[in-house]
Formats: sequence, C-alpha cells, structure tokens
Amino acid sequence: MPADLNDYFKKKMEDEDKNEPPKFLQDFSKKASILYVILIVAVLFIVAKPYEIIQSGEVGIKVTAGKYDPIPLEPGIHFFIPGIQKIIKVDTKVRIINYKSERDTAFGNVNEGIIEKPAITVLDARGLPVSIDLTVQYRLNPANAPQTIATWGLSWEEKLINAVVREVVRNVIGRYKAEELPIKRNEIAKLIEQEIRKKIDSFKNKPVFLESVQLREINLPPKIKEQIERVQIAKQEAERVKYEVEKARQEAEKRAALAKGEAEAKKIRAQGEAEKIMIEAKAKATANKVIGQSLTPNLLQLKQIEVQGKFNEALKTNRDAKIFLTPQGAVPNIWIDTKSAKKSASISQ
Repeated sequence: MPADLNDYFKKKMEDEDKNEPPKFLQDFSKKASILYVILIVAVLFIVAKPYEIIQSGEVGIKVTAGKYDPIPLEPGIHFFIPGIQKIIKVDTKVRIINYKSERDTAFGNVNEGIIEKPAITVLDARGLPVSIDLTVQYRLNPANAPQTIATWGLSWEEKLINAVVREVVRNVIGRYKAEELPIKRNEIAKLIEQEIRKKIDSFKNKPVFLESVQLREINLPPKIKEQIERVQIAKQEAERVKYEVEKARQEAEKRAALAKGEAEAKKIRAQGEAEKIMIEAKAKATANKVIGQSLTPNLLQLKQIEVQGKFNEALKTNRDAKIFLTPQGAVPNIWIDTKSAKKSASISQ
C-alpha cells in the first residue's frame, strides 16, 4: 500500500478519535436506553392491564381462549395474558329484586345490587288480572360461579331468578279466586316461597342461594276490591249486631242473677225470722211449763192471801171499787174504781 494512503487512513482515525463523545455521556446514553425500555414496558402494562383486582364480596372467573377455569379466583390481584386470557368479576353479595307497582320507579336499573322491576301481573282462577308485589333476596354461589356463568351467562339473574319467580307466582295465584287472595295471604306467601326455593334448588350445581321471598302486596281489580269492601262492611255489621245481642243477653243474665240473689236473700231472712219466732215461742212455752209446774196449791193460796190483803187496803181508801174474782175461788186479778174511769189498775200473777 502506498505510504500516502496509509497516512490518509491514519489521519482519518485520529480525527474520529477526536470527535468521540466523553465517557459519562456514553454511560448516560446506556442508562437512558434502559429507562426507555422500562418506560415502554410500564406503558404497555398500564394500557394492556394484564391484571385484575378482585374485591371482597366478589369472585373472579378466568377465561382462557373461551374456556372457563372451573376454580374461582379469590379476592386479591390476579394476572392474565392479554389477548388470550381475561378475568370476569361477579358479585357474590346478597342481591335484591323488587317487583313494584309504583309508576314513577325507574324499572330495570341496578343500584348496589338492587334491581327494580314492574309488579308481576297474573290471572286468577277466573281469568281476572291480579298484580303482585314481591321482594326476592338471593346470592350467587361463589364455589360454582364459573359453571353458572358458563351455563347461564352474565344475565343469569334474568334466566334463573326472574324467570322462576314469574312462573311460580303465575302458577300459585292461578289456583285462587281474586277475592280469596287477601284472606289466604299468608298461605299464598308460604306457597310462593316454597315453590321458588324448590325450583331454584333443583338446578344443577346449585347456582344460587335463595335468602328470602316476601309477598308485599296483592293488587286486585277495582270491582273485586269493591265487592270485598261490601263483604267486610256486612261482616262488621253482623259482628256489631252479634255483640249487641251478646251484650243484651249478658245484661239479662245479670239482672236475673241479681233478682235470684235478692229472692234468695229474702228467703233466708224469712227463714231466719221464722226460726227466731219458733225459738222464742218454744222458749216461752218451756218457761210457761216451768212456771206452771211451780204453781202448787199452797203457793196459789199464799198468793191469794197476799193479793186479798192488797185489795183490802185499797177498799179502805175507795169503797166504791169493784172487785172481780176468778171463778172457783181463784185470786182476784182486776179491780176498777167506779168514781174515776181514769183510775184503774191491773194486777196479775
């Protein structure tokens, strides 16, 4: 190689060495490249979002190329491969469907697990329309959530709960006449809950737990309402009349009892008076008998002498006095002053 050509390349290399950047710039360039790579990966991570956070009261269902993983994902963070996998979150808390008759309710909206729907309109045994207000509480079975979503889809509430409730209510109400519904309300509510529970429990893999079914209101046709009101008024009037009759009967029994009691009291008092008289008479007879037994002839003669003495003394002061003697020589017992009719005396022994 010619010497001038060697000199040319040597000079060119020296010039390139002079234009090379400092070492710290070279190190910074290498670190910046690493940062760019990390930043790009972070952006892709955020945009692609290859993770899902499962909250408490939820479970996750991982779907890989359209296939549902049978094991549900518990609360926490879970990763997946974007484009190939995805995670579906489903609510496992208690949910409510309100079937309501209010016209101003935004039916179909879901607010924190509460779904509002129009009241269920069904026909009674005679074909009359009846509107039923219900509240149904239920929750998804978390253990079998993947199978449930794979079988029924994300609209499982419409297919499982709503469809079953409407079918059962239609069948139960159809057994009764409209005017019987208010009277047999408790029986109907029990039947509706039992049959809904039986129907839901019969599904494969037990997809849903039924918490409660509450029958809130039975809305009857206007004519039936008027008829029931008339019957109720008639019953109330009959009950009032029955009450008045019973009250009158009780009053009559009360008066009869008082009269009977008064008669019994009078009878007892009369018996007491009679017994008193009999006792007094018996006592007096006994006393007279005793007295009679004590009147001996000698005692009577003595009494006669005493009384005769008293009359003799009286005749000394009043010679016009009349003296009555008892027959057969008994002791005189009456004397009368003929001068003064006001002066009389009676002596009896």
